[in-house]
Amino acid sequence: MYAKYFKRIIDFCLSIVGIVVLSPLLIILMILGAIFMRGNPFFTQLRPGKDEKIFKLIKFRTMDNRKDENGNLLPDEVRLNKYGRFLRSTSLDELPELFNILKGNMAVVGPRPLLVRYLERYNDEQRHRHDVRPGLTGYAQSNGRNALSWEDKFAMDVWYTKNISFLGDIKILIDTVKVVFNQSGVSSENSVTMEEFKGTPDAMRIKQ
Repeated sequence: MYAKYFKRIIDFCLSIVGIVVLSPLLIILMILGAIFMRGNPFFTQLRPGKDEKIFKLIKFRTMDNRKDENGNLLPDEVRLNKYGRFLRSTSLDELPELFNILKGNMAVVGPRPLLVRYLERYNDEQRHRHDVRPGLTGYAQSNGRNALSWEDKFAMDVWYTKNISFLGDIKILIDTVKVVFNQSGVSSENSVTMEEFKGTPDAMRIKQ
């Protein structure tokens, strides 16, 4: 009942309230982003949403566009400056996604929207993460963020799609605040961002 009829209404209302209340902060971050990122403070990218429908996600930019002498972008750890690290550690870079929620591309809580090229790499079980709208935060983000393996993240995402509840969403939001406050799980063990998902090994492709 909640997932089918009320979740979208609540998401819509929360996104409006969030945009209005946080508008001064959004304006300040736009200005700071333009300064520290040397240009456009926003990052947009196509991402798959519910039923794998593609939409344009909007975030605050956390990496600048510095390139080497051959015109290639420098490594992530070089382009991720101190301001970008601050945005990521506090999750402030995600705030513009409130507009994605308002539009209906996303929800407040749900599996995080990942790269389009990952679609062909999911196994049958992992694809179920797209049975619902992607979220500003999710079950995996409230339980480890980028410190989790891809397989653990996807298992949590799929579990969430099958167990959506109002109280569950509230708990995820509370746990997310705790994780952000503690600044835990911002990076994976081997990268300042998250390593690319290249597919689950056949030995781990357990169908449920």
